[in-house]
Amino acid sequence: MKISKLTLAIATVLGASASAGAFAMELYVDTKTQQIYAEPGPHRQLMGDFEKVQRAPAKAPVQAEQAEIKAIREDLALKQNEIKALEEHVVANKEDRAKNDEKWFSKISVRGYTQMRYNQPFSGDRIAGDPELKSVGDSSIKNNSSFSLRRVRLVFSGDINEYVSLYLQPDFASAVDDSKQHFVQLRDAYADLAFDKKHEYRIRAGQSKVPFGWENLQSSQNRLALDRNDALNSAVPSERDLGLFAYWSPEHVQKLWKTLSKKGLKTSGDYGIAGIGVYNGQGVNRAETNDDLYAVVHTTYPVELNFLGSMFNGQVLELGADALSGRFSPTVGTSAVSGRPAAATQLALTNGATRGLDTRNMSEDRVAIHAILFPQPFGLQAEWNWGKGATLNPTANSGRGSMERQDLAGGYVQASYKIDNVFRADGVLMPYVKWQTYRGAWKGATNAPRTAVDEVEAGVEYQIMKALEITMAYATMDRTNTSTGSDYLGQASGDMGRVQLQWNY
Repeated sequence: MKISKLTLAIATVLGASASAGAFAMELYVDTKTQQIYAEPGPHRQLMGDFEKVQRAPAKAPVQAEQAEIKAIREDLALKQNEIKALEEHVVANKEDRAKNDEKWFSKISVRGYTQMRYNQPFSGDRIAGDPELKSVGDSSIKNNSSFSLRRVRLVFSGDINEYVSLYLQPDFASAVDDSKQHFVQLRDAYADLAFDKKHEYRIRAGQSKVPFGWENLQSSQNRLALDRNDALNSAVPSERDLGLFAYWSPEHVQKLWKTLSKKGLKTSGDYGIAGIGVYNGQGVNRAETNDDLYAVVHTTYPVELNFLGSMFNGQVLELGADALSGRFSPTVGTSAVSGRPAAATQLALTNGATRGLDTRNMSEDRVAIHAILFPQPFGLQAEWNWGKGATLNPTANSGRGSMERQDLAGGYVQASYKIDNVFRADGVLMPYVKWQTYRGAWKGATNAPRTAVDEVEAGVEYQIMKALEITMAYATMDRTNTSTGSDYLGQASGDMGRVQLQWNY
């Protein structure tokens, strides 16, 4: 008998002899005949103890499939519950982030920079102890040779939401006069109100830069030359005023300006390819003094020169023009003219009028153009403006002086070269040379004196790292001293060396 038959026989015996309640029994096999016995005997060998096993009936195919479907459904229900829990968790986190976004410290960023200067005259005029050899911006310099803090700025900025942004900038280096320095003064305080999420169309409300000229709009933190040119800066001394300005900045132009900035090139910032605005016109932190607002129009557009061949591959040329018009009320009072002390000129202008001419009715009108070739590696920058504005005529009224509307004109040309990886992987060296000239009123000074400026400056900026840079410049100057409260208003010329250390944070 084969083993399978043996197994069948065992099952049969168990099935016949076992009761419904299974019990163990001994079975023997005859070694000769292979027969199974329940009792011992000759030639019988014990096989072991055996119990009856009740076999479960086989499931039908349909029942097996239904059981499998049930198991899948139960697993799917568990997965759905897990998905629901995860979704609720995501929503809760999103709500928490939204609540955090409402907090000011998650919206506002803080940055800034400080500029420390040293001026050293090498030759030139020096009369009555006044420092003639300096730019208009170096008003805190006394006795020519000294250290000064040119700017100490903090910038608070951020997006309140997708449509509203804020910008606040105080300066801690303002001077009341030569003996009172380092006062806090508000420079910028405005909100950008966008009409779309890309900020292509927006209105700027508050105190901000007036969009006239290109270098005027460039941050002093980024500008290559130590100070702005006199010709265009005379239109908006301190570059800022209180008003409303509308800007249009297409998305592709925004991206190009950001690309230039990432390359370490010095843009003027995003003031749109077109802008228009109205503002008080009396200057930064000054109240309006007449019933007339200034109007300004600004245009600029950067063009990639790749289409001109490999010679200009990667170069960007920015071209534009601006115009402004309004009525300015000069600060009037006793003033020095033509090298004579103030007491001798008797130019006493009171009640806002100058010898029968109401200064509030004196209009200022200017137009300007600019062309900027960003240094990759060679750069060229040029601006010019023309116009008319209120100007002191010291020889009128028998030498007592009068205010007149006179012509003005001037501008500058600047060449530069950018050298990367100097001494450090992030070290950048930028030598430059700048020529400027201007003939016209400096309306920010008492009685808006007429100035004559001719200056050549050569210098080099070394950006040691993003946090630190140093600029050294040598200038040959011939300019009119317009210091407020000065006892000397005349022409001075000479050579001046300047060094500026700037740290960014």
